[in-house]
Parts: sequence; C-alpha cells; structure tokens
Amino acid sequence: MADWQIIDSHCHLDFPVFDAIRQQLVQSAQAAGVSHFVIPAVTYKDFQRVIDTASLYPHVSFALGLHPCFMQEHQLSDLEKLAEYIESQPVCAVGEIGLDFYLEGFDSVAQISLLKAQLKIAKEHQLPVLLHVRKAHDIMLKMLREMSFDEGGIVHAFSGSAVQAERYIQMGFKLGFGGVVTYPRANKIRHLAKTLPLNSIVLETDSPDMRLYGRQGEPNQPKYIVDVLKEVAGLRPESIETIAAITTANARRLLKLDGS
Repeated sequence: MADWQIIDSHCHLDFPVFDAIRQQLVQSAQAAGVSHFVIPAVTYKDFQRVIDTASLYPHVSFALGLHPCFMQEHQLSDLEKLAEYIESQPVCAVGEIGLDFYLEGFDSVAQISLLKAQLKIAKEHQLPVLLHVRKAHDIMLKMLREMSFDEGGIVHAFSGSAVQAERYIQMGFKLGFGGVVTYPRANKIRHLAKTLPLNSIVLETDSPDMRLYGRQGEPNQPKYIVDVLKEVAGLRPESIETIAAITTANARRLLKLDGS
C-alpha cells in the first residue's frame, strides 16, 4: 500500500468509457493511495448516473451541476430539477459549473445566466462550487464578488494567472492541479504549482480527460493522481508525504468529506 492518502477531487467515474473497468479502476486507485473520489455531474440527464455510481463504492462523494460546455443539452427546467436534487441528495458541492469562453461560438450571455442561477442555488444551500473556467477568470471573479459568494470551492484545472489565483484564494477557493502540470512546457502552471501556498492546492485527475504527459494515448484514470503528486513534489520544497497530507486535508475540509 502507498505511504499516503490522496483525494481525487475531480474525476468522472460515471462516464460510460469506464463501464467495463470501473471496479478495477477504483481498486487500482485505492491500492495507489487514493482514499476518496469526488464525481461531478455535467448535465441533468447524468445526475442519476452520478448518484448511482457514487452509491456503489465507499469513499465516493458527488456534486451536481450544469456544465458550460453542454449548453445545447441544458433546458431551463434543469435548474429547478438541480435545486430539487440538491435538497434531497447528499451532495458535497454544486458542480461542475462555470464559464468557458474558449469554446467556438460560445454564448457568453447564456453561460453567465446559467452560472448565476447555479451560484444562487449553492449560496442558498451553503454549498461550495466546483468551477470550470477557461478564458473567463476575470469575469468569474467579478461575478463571485458581485454575488458576495462566500461558500468557496475549487477552481478545477486552474489555468489563470498568479494574480487571479490570489484573488480566488482570498475568496476561499482552492485551485485544482492535474495532468497539465506533468507537461514540461506547461511553464505557467508548473510555476504556480511550485509557488502557490500549499494550503490553497488540491489534486485531481479529471478522468478520463486531462491526460498526463506520456499517457496521451489512453484515458486518464484516478490512480494516475500519484503521478501528479510526484510531479508537484518535484517542484516544491515540501516532502511528498507532506504535500499528499495537506492537499488531501484541503479537499476534505472544503468539501466536508468523511464527516470532517
């Protein structure tokens, strides 16, 4: 067994690509030291699948939300259904939600409207959020300020600047680092992983996406979070055991996992 425990704070274990190997994935990840998994939803039609997947295994938590990359699939009624699910299910966060202005032909007005509605739901239920943000960090930060959103959350796959990182941290957010940090040319992300306060960082895989360097030809999986941990440890002065312990504690405290 591994000498550490790690929380994969963002993995899509429910995705159909894992149907034939899900049990094996979970077992291999646990053997590698993954002690807890967080599964975020991306569309309403997937909510029940996410819940059912989480119910199959101990130490798996889930979040429910409407992802900005699937705007064509969302219906206005999905927001009401999201609120109903959150009232009746033990969610650890609202997510995966956010803004994606990298998408071709994106509709910023529709994305912002959807995000505001979900931030309002999270605020009403005193839940943190799991944020997907691409090319929209300043707008996201502005919205969080305007809504006085103080429940915190995780900025998944953080790709912003050091200044933006500091603003998120001041608002109670943790920043998620995953496969991108393993790429030698990802200088900005690697510098942030090296220099940000360790109590502001959580680890994630985004399985099956966000593939690691050298593993681009295969779906990502939770056990590879150990490679992310090792990469971060190679950049920082702290020991690998300390990094594992603190990033795990960060996620556990923020998302109230394992009753903490």
